[in-house]
Amino acid sequence: MYTKQQVIYLAGGCFWGVEAFISRLKGVNQTEVGYANGHDLAPSYEKVCKGKTGHAECVKVTYNPKIISLNEILDNYYKIIDPYTKNRQGPDIGTQYRTGVYWNEDSQKECVLKFFAHKQNLSEKKLVVEVGPIHSFYPAEDYHQKYLERNPQGYCHVDLNLINDEEFDHLTKQEYEITQLSMTEQPYSGKYDNFFEDGVYVDVVNGEVLFSSDDKFDSGCGWPAFSKPISEDAVTYNRDFSHGSTRVEVRSAKANSHLGHVFNDGPGGSKRYCINSAALKFIPKDEYINNENKS
Repeated sequence: MYTKQQVIYLAGGCFWGVEAFISRLKGVNQTEVGYANGHDLAPSYEKVCKGKTGHAECVKVTYNPKIISLNEILDNYYKIIDPYTKNRQGPDIGTQYRTGVYWNEDSQKECVLKFFAHKQNLSEKKLVVEVGPIHSFYPAEDYHQKYLERNPQGYCHVDLNLINDEEFDHLTKQEYEITQLSMTEQPYSGKYDNFFEDGVYVDVVNGEVLFSSDDKFDSGCGWPAFSKPISEDAVTYNRDFSHGSTRVEVRSAKANSHLGHVFNDGPGGSKRYCINSAALKFIPKDEYINNENKS
């Protein structure tokens, strides 16, 4: 069963930092940087930087409203912007660096308007954050996507330390990037790719049991492959439109960890759950049974 995702568009200056910050929020499943609400039908970074296209540097945010509300996203967004300065954030100046929140569905309108009306009531200074529906969004060039993940020393006007990630302190850098930022490990590099001991595989974030070795098979794809999860209640499914294709993303139900994707090309046309090793922790069968008996 697919989880109904929602989309909101956030402009807050240079989109590298805004994307890096917002993508770390639990419940935000996908982010994509691009150019929003301008008049040029073929914007490019070079043209937008000249300030003649009318576009704002913007982040398309896809989120699970069952895990994070739009109001919570707006609260976090508000932490990283200067809402009183028009066409400037940090050292970046120009109309492309204006702040803005653009809703994708009419149902989001009331929440956005109420949020900023409340913020205005609390301030003597006039807010200049642009709010309204999204009219157009063009994905930015590939080298801008997840820029700070690939270039950790790159420029960023946003303080990424404003997010509290204590619940993920036990994860390695790769485990965090895959489960929380929806990244993918290199094929054939994962420790469970060519691994077939008896036991179960749990979510590396919270220990939730996700897959059994009984359902694991060698697909030759370079990632661990399973014919099914240990139960349908253990995972959720989202449509993933990243990388120019439509896929079905698989996430853990309780921790909302990105696990991988599911395809219909398993043996005999069965399912193939293509899962990142770094999203999983293996528990040997005897250890799992002993733990179950104790509980």
